[in-house]
Amino acid sequence: MTIDLREAKAHLREHGWVKVPSILSKDEAAHTLDRLWKAKDVSESSGEETFQPILDPNPSNVRVFYLPLLDELFCDMLVHPTSLELTKSVLGEKFLVSNFSANIARPGSESMALHSDQSIVLPAPWLNIWAVNVIWCLTRMTKENGATLYIPGSNKWTRWEDVPSNAPDLLVPFEAEAGDIVVLDGRLWHTSGNNVTQDEDRAILFAYYSAPYMRQLTNWTAKMPKDFQETLSPELKELFGLSHIGYVVHGDLTYMANKYPKN
Repeated sequence: MTIDLREAKAHLREHGWVKVPSILSKDEAAHTLDRLWKAKDVSESSGEETFQPILDPNPSNVRVFYLPLLDELFCDMLVHPTSLELTKSVLGEKFLVSNFSANIARPGSESMALHSDQSIVLPAPWLNIWAVNVIWCLTRMTKENGATLYIPGSNKWTRWEDVPSNAPDLLVPFEAEAGDIVVLDGRLWHTSGNNVTQDEDRAILFAYYSAPYMRQLTNWTAKMPKDFQETLSPELKELFGLSHIGYVVHGDLTYMANKYPKN
């Protein structure tokens, strides 16, 4: 289907999120979900835990980390043109893959803590967008099966004091179909919902991109075997922070130029 990217970018910039439908077909979403379950088995066999008590109240939430290492399909998803174009619209031309993981909310799973992605990695104030999360929906996402919940307008909050005491009462669900993506500004406050269904999983992937001067959540240089790194395209090497290219903040260059002008 035709996507009005200009309108999508404006919505993301203003509201802190945008949903783009049918990036994957239903069959592609189902195929990706099958690959995810296989990746879970590979991850567990290598000793990685798929239940994280620091994140989730019970094991009904299944977390699969380091997806690019588990299946080349997930590397391809990281460079999907629509996802990258929307990310570029708020982070600029250069950014890094900070993390790529999955969260499968099985029946009985409960909500994690309310947060914004920037609030847990950067001190306040959060004056600009320095991180973007692209949610890939592999199943439909509804309030009943644990859809991601968000607070409208919270992308404008710049410090902890802006978060009201009744913040949990302000949460509304992102409802989406399998194959849709939802792109989140790193300042948008959100959490996972409760899956109150009897037999319905809610499976989503989180492609987390960050400004190039932020430390990545995953140290890909240490995590990725050297021979695996050599198989990556130049684009992926740069996104993972594995190339020789370094970045600086443009504003810092302007500051230095003004502070130390040429004679």
